[in-house]
Amino acid sequence: MKRHLLSAADLSRDEALLILDTAEELARLADRPIKKLPTLRGRTVVNLFYEDSTRTRTSFEAAAKRLSADVINFSAKGSSVSKGESLKDTALTLEAMGTDAVVVRHSASGAPHRLATSGWIRGSVVNAGDGTHEHPTQALLDAFTMRRRLGSFDGRRVTIVGDILHSRVARSNVRLLHTLGAQVTLVAPPTLLPVGVQTWPCAVSYDLDAEVAKSDVVMMLRVQHERMNAAFFPSAREYSRRYGLDGRRFAAMPEHAIVMHPGPMNRGMEITAEVADSPRSTIVEQVTNGVSVRMAVLYLLLSGSESAIGSIEGESA
Repeated sequence: MKRHLLSAADLSRDEALLILDTAEELARLADRPIKKLPTLRGRTVVNLFYEDSTRTRTSFEAAAKRLSADVINFSAKGSSVSKGESLKDTALTLEAMGTDAVVVRHSASGAPHRLATSGWIRGSVVNAGDGTHEHPTQALLDAFTMRRRLGSFDGRRVTIVGDILHSRVARSNVRLLHTLGAQVTLVAPPTLLPVGVQTWPCAVSYDLDAEVAKSDVVMMLRVQHERMNAAFFPSAREYSRRYGLDGRRFAAMPEHAIVMHPGPMNRGMEITAEVADSPRSTIVEQVTNGVSVRMAVLYLLLSGSESAIGSIEGESA
């Protein structure tokens, strides 16, 4: 693997499959009394979060600790950042502490790339979500969940529904799933599609009913009210009627098809409770799988091992 993970587009098919295969091996640790490997003992991983996050930060923290790394959680709130410290100064401070990897979430698109290419930090940089740009480990855990439920990606139809405009999850999923061989369709109101979406490696539709009937995966996205400074649709009720996944649309899906959501959910808006809580919903699995996938990413970036699976078997024997 490369030194950093900044974008799903940076991953070749072989690299993506290596991460998924490594995560599969690491997931077996969850069934053991001792859920730790000594792989990253003596390494330091910093979670540098400029935006609020519970799932992603906790998931990365659990992943690093299960690999025996030392973890420092750095929140912008209540830190020197709130007093005006720049990204550069924060990065130089972390470098002075001997940081081996920085997991960064930032409201500005491109901030992780700036960290990785600036020379401020010599360690690895992992993008944990930057603005409306990308969230590569979310796409990887989504792909891991799909493969566990459905097997091969080749020819699978994945429909991603909702607030595409503000969604870094959608961008990363489109890129990664295309690389892995799936066919992706985006469904959203025209106002919630980004400029230039026609250049993405996917199809675009405005008719959710037509798409769910032929989908292997329906991924619902949260409507990100906090990023909206204008009226993108008439009302929550109208949005739900046209683009929400309810019992009727769920019943129209093929029997093998699964429902996904990166969370947190607006229950009753983009997805109803009966669908979110059904056995064909993978929402809780996605959270569980996120730890294994992020362990795999940290393992491959920091252990220096390309034959990762054999190494894991040796360490956990």
